[in-house]
Amino acid sequence: MYIIIIGGGSVGYNLCKALLREGHEVLVLDKDATKCESFEDELGSVCIRGDGCEVSTLAEAGVSRAEVFIAATDEDEDNLVACQVAKHKFGVPRTIARVNDPKNEQLFKKLGIDCPISVTNLILEHIEEKIPTHPLIHLLTMGEEKMEVVEVKILEGSTSVGKSIKELSLPPDSILALLIRNGQKPQVPTADTVLRANDRIIALTTTGSEEALQKELASN
Repeated sequence: MYIIIIGGGSVGYNLCKALLREGHEVLVLDKDATKCESFEDELGSVCIRGDGCEVSTLAEAGVSRAEVFIAATDEDEDNLVACQVAKHKFGVPRTIARVNDPKNEQLFKKLGIDCPISVTNLILEHIEEKIPTHPLIHLLTMGEEKMEVVEVKILEGSTSVGKSIKELSLPPDSILALLIRNGQKPQVPTADTVLRANDRIIALTTTGSEEALQKELASN
């Protein structure tokens, strides 16, 4: 698989090494000649100097045949622009962008980046998995469809406790797919399923309905 990485910092460098070990064809683009020399010394001719936001540079790099395009610089604006050019100008099927400011993650999703990755949010979600008061955890984002698989915990005092599924005002584009209850096997909830405190619900929802789903299931 041919993969292009924009940004030769620590993230781009380690991604490149890992992908090369797996047998992929990888090319890194970076504006800094010194970084390109470092790649040359250790990994061979896998890095060229250039601006990954420029159409001419991407054309020279052969981005039109890339299957995956990764923007991993420390500038969100550059990552967003580079992915959009790769996606819309060259038709790259899969774009992945590093999101340095977690506030920008939703913006990247709205603007069509297939897989925006906020390291800050990923770390927080791993921490929050251990915190019983946190009601919603992201499990999977399907960027092209703008769909999310989430886990919602029914907290003590939530207004949904003691209600059946049919009594809830769920967003129309949200589906409750699985109920996980302590001491029992996971089950598919039905309209008559009554929710209890500490139940965990695996749901499919859209990015736009996530907040409304969380409010209906886990608000006090």
